[in-house]
Amino acid sequence: MNTILESAKIALAAIWSAKLRSFMTVLGNIVAVTSIIAVVSLIQGLNASVKKAILDEAGADSFSIQRFPITRSDEDFDRVRYNPVITLQDMRAIQRYGGDQISAVMSSSQGRGRISYRDKSIDNTTVTGVTAGYVNFSGYDAERGRLMSAIEVERLRPVTVLGWQTADRLFGANVDPIDKTIQIEGVHFQVVGVSEKKGSMLGQSQDQFALIPLGQFAMMFGSRRSLDLTIKPRDVSQMVEAQDQATVALRGARRLTPKQPDNFGMYTSDTILGIYRSATNGIFAVLIGVVGLSLVVGGIVIMNIMLMVVTERTRENRPAQGARREAVGHHVADAHRIGRAVDFWRGRRHVAGERDRGGGVHVHADSSLGRGLGRGARHRHHGARRPVLRALSGVPSRGARPRSKR
Repeated sequence: MNTILESAKIALAAIWSAKLRSFMTVLGNIVAVTSIIAVVSLIQGLNASVKKAILDEAGADSFSIQRFPITRSDEDFDRVRYNPVITLQDMRAIQRYGGDQISAVMSSSQGRGRISYRDKSIDNTTVTGVTAGYVNFSGYDAERGRLMSAIEVERLRPVTVLGWQTADRLFGANVDPIDKTIQIEGVHFQVVGVSEKKGSMLGQSQDQFALIPLGQFAMMFGSRRSLDLTIKPRDVSQMVEAQDQATVALRGARRLTPKQPDNFGMYTSDTILGIYRSATNGIFAVLIGVVGLSLVVGGIVIMNIMLMVVTERTRENRPAQGARREAVGHHVADAHRIGRAVDFWRGRRHVAGERDRGGGVHVHADSSLGRGLGRGARHRHHGARRPVLRALSGVPSRGARPRSKR
């Protein structure tokens, strides 16, 4: 425990001694981690928002038929350029011959017009005309008031359901829009309901619209527009079977031979989501790559700071290390000299003992005396001292070679 506390104190002292360096290191880590979290959160939030908007608009429990299918090039569009428009006869053919897997069919068309109430007006507002079957689909609701009834739609009554933002801009928060009379492209309509707030998708508001009967829409914007058919199967699990039945009914109504391709397009919410993902996957990959590059750069900066710290500490420790090496070197040299002196003393005692016994002087080859005296051990005793002392003092022996004792 004391070791951990001591290490923490040393670390805090090092951080405090280099405030700017520590701040830059922490800042690099914060920026790198925050950027990756922000980008991933942005991507996930955008995907969830777009998915919700697509499901609210297209419906997860339905599919649609339009004039043109998905085209990815000019050549593909040239092949479907002359597809016939979708009409009410196509809707009735699907209702009559679609089969038992189809529960509801509706037609719709969109345009943009001016909506006004007294001295307030909104330009370029989405106006959507629908048939009576729209009440069977979950994409339409009323937060205040009610939806248009099927009878009102079939009899082309001048009634409308406004989007939340449209009602707010026309009437404000203090006026109840229900049963008020507004003008859409100069035609008077009675407000019967206000849709709940849906928010925006990719910067485009989903709450600025007006819903009217399709017959009224045709009289205001023209009857030669292509319609969009929305079809609801009896069970979501039977979506593919319902699509097949609608395709067969529409091909039969248009008298297409088996070799002729479909002259219409079919969409589901999954199809639209697939288009969105294919369009944005590349953008998201680039964003994540940029953030990953910033992480790498931040790591390089932090490593350079650490390398600089280590280099500075190494320079600070070099004088102390040199002093320690010098002291250790002196101690080793002293110990070496003492050891050689002890060996020399032992060698002299050995030589004196041999002389007392009347024998010749014999020196072992592996003794320190043998290494010190060398060949001088065979000479006379007074001549043998000089090379040993010189060897101990580090001075090589010079002069005439002494004569050996006989």
